[in-house]
Amino acid sequence: MDIKRTVLWVVFSFSLLLLWDGWMRHNGKPSMFFPGAAEQTQPVAAPAAPAAPAAPAAPGQTAVPSVSPAGAASTALAGVAAANAPFKSETITITTDVVKAEISTVGGELKRLELLKHRDTVDPTKNLVLFDSSAGHTYLAETGLIGGPYPNHKTGFVALPGTRTLDGGNQVQLVLQAEQNGVKLTKTFTFKRDDYTIDVKHTVTNASAAAITPSLYLQLVRDGNKPGGESHFYSTFTGPAVYTDAQKFQKMTFEKIEEGKAEHANKADNGWVALVQHYFVSAFIPADKVERDIRTEKVGPNLYAVASVIPLGAIAPGASVTMDARLYSGPQESTILEKTSPGLELVKDYGWLTIIAKPIFWLMVHIHAIVGNWGWTIILLTMLIKLIFFPLSAASYRSMAKMKAVTPKMTAIRERNKGEPAKMNQEMMALYKTEKINPLGGCLPIVVQIPVFISLYWVLLASVEMRNAPWIGWIHDLAAPDPFYILPVLMAVSMFIQTKLNPKPPDPMQAKVMMFMPIIFSVMFFFFPSGLVLYWVVNNVLSITQQWVITKKMEAGNSKA
Repeated sequence: MDIKRTVLWVVFSFSLLLLWDGWMRHNGKPSMFFPGAAEQTQPVAAPAAPAAPAAPAAPGQTAVPSVSPAGAASTALAGVAAANAPFKSETITITTDVVKAEISTVGGELKRLELLKHRDTVDPTKNLVLFDSSAGHTYLAETGLIGGPYPNHKTGFVALPGTRTLDGGNQVQLVLQAEQNGVKLTKTFTFKRDDYTIDVKHTVTNASAAAITPSLYLQLVRDGNKPGGESHFYSTFTGPAVYTDAQKFQKMTFEKIEEGKAEHANKADNGWVALVQHYFVSAFIPADKVERDIRTEKVGPNLYAVASVIPLGAIAPGASVTMDARLYSGPQESTILEKTSPGLELVKDYGWLTIIAKPIFWLMVHIHAIVGNWGWTIILLTMLIKLIFFPLSAASYRSMAKMKAVTPKMTAIRERNKGEPAKMNQEMMALYKTEKINPLGGCLPIVVQIPVFISLYWVLLASVEMRNAPWIGWIHDLAAPDPFYILPVLMAVSMFIQTKLNPKPPDPMQAKVMMFMPIIFSVMFFFFPSGLVLYWVVNNVLSITQQWVITKKMEAGNSKA
C-alpha cells in the first residue's frame, strides 16, 4: 500500500473542500469547517432616526419602555427609564497620540474610535475605525444606570469644560454629568498617552429624599457583520467573549446569541466582557472583587450586546458611590494584553494548539528584537524549525528516495496484477521486505511535524504585529496578500519541483493530478497574507534543498554498490 500517495490524495481532497468552503462563505452560506464564523450579511437597519439599543435589565427588574432619541417607544430590553426631554446634543472629540475618540452627550456613548497607528484594511490611506455608528456598521460602548428612572445611555449629559487633546501632557479627561429624578450620574473618561485603555469612572449621587439601589451596566454593542476586507479563503472569529477566573476564556457566536443558546459565565467578581475581531478587541474590565452579572443578548436586527451589570447597593439620600472600570479598545498585541488584565491575551486565539503556538510566538518576538523586521523573523524562524526537525525530515526523504528507486518495480507489479488487488498487495509487501523499505517511513516524520506547522500558521494569521509590517521591496504589509503575486508564484514553482523530486505515482491519472496540485494551492495562496506565503516558500525551498541533497547521496551510494 502506497501510504505517501494516499496522504497526498487526502491533502488534495481537503484542498478542494477548502476552496468549496471559501466559495460558500463568499456567498453567505454557512461554513462546513467554521460553523461559528459564518458571516451575517444582512445590513444593519438604518432608519432616519435609529433607536439605540437599550440597557440590560438588572436582576428582578420588570420591563420599562425605553425611548429612542426620536421619541419612539421600544421594549427591546428591560430596566431603562424614559428619556428626558429632547435637548441639543453634541459630539465631543478627544485626541491622543494613539486614538481619536468621539463621545456623544446623548448618554455619553462612545460612538467612534479611530486608531491612529493602524491603517484600514479596505482603504490603507485611512486609519482603522473600531467603534462606529455609521449607516452600514454599528459598534458602540455604552454605560448607564438601571433599576429606576436614572441616567442611562439615552439621557442627555452636559460636558464640563476642559482640554480635548493631550497638548504635551500625559492624559486628558472628559467629564459628563446628568441628573434624573434626583439621581446624578457623573462619567469621567480618562485617556492616556501611548495607551489604548480608557479609564471610565462612574459616580452616582443620590440627591433624592429616599434610598436608591441602582445597578451600573458596562455594555458593548455590535452588528453581526464581519470586518471589511476579510478573506474568504480563511476564517477568523468575530463575536463576544467572556473571561472569569472560574470558567476562563469563553467565546460565542452571534448566531448562538440570537438563538438564545450562548453559554458563558453568568456571575463573577472578576474578569471582563469583550467583542473580538481579527487583530483587534474591545473589552470592558470592571474593578476586581466586584460582583457583577454577565449578559449577552440580541438587542435589534443584526445587533448584539455583551455586558457586565454591577449592583451598586443601597445609596442613602445625600450619599455617593463611585465605581471604576476600564475600557481597552485596540490591537491584540500580546505584551499589551497581558499587562492590561488577566486572561485578556487569550482573545488572540490559537485554538487547541495554543500550547504549541504560544512558545512559537515567544520565539518570534525574541528573534524580532534582534533583526527588527518581521519578514526576516519569519524566515529565520522557519529555518530554525527546519533545523530542529532535520533528523525527522531526513528520515522521510531517505524513505522517499528508496521508494523512488523502486518505482519501476512497483509499476511492473501493478501491470502484472491488474484486477487482482490481493495478489498485487502481497507482491508489494514482499518488495518492501526485499528492498528494506518501510512504506510509512516517508509519512510518519511528516505527521509528527504537522501540529507545529499548523501552530505556526495560526501564529502568523493571528498576530497583529504583522499588520502593516513591511519586509522588502514590494511587500509593504505582511498581513495583506502579495500585491504582485510573486510569492504565490514562487510557491507554485517550489511545489512543482517538490512533486518532481517525489516518487512518481504508477497510475498516470494520479501523476497528472499531482502535477496540477501546485496550481491549485497557488490559487488559494493568492488570497493569503504574504507573511504566511513567505513562510511556506522558505519552508519549501529548504525542503527541496534537503531532499535533493539526500536523494543525490543515496543515488551515488547505489551506483558505487
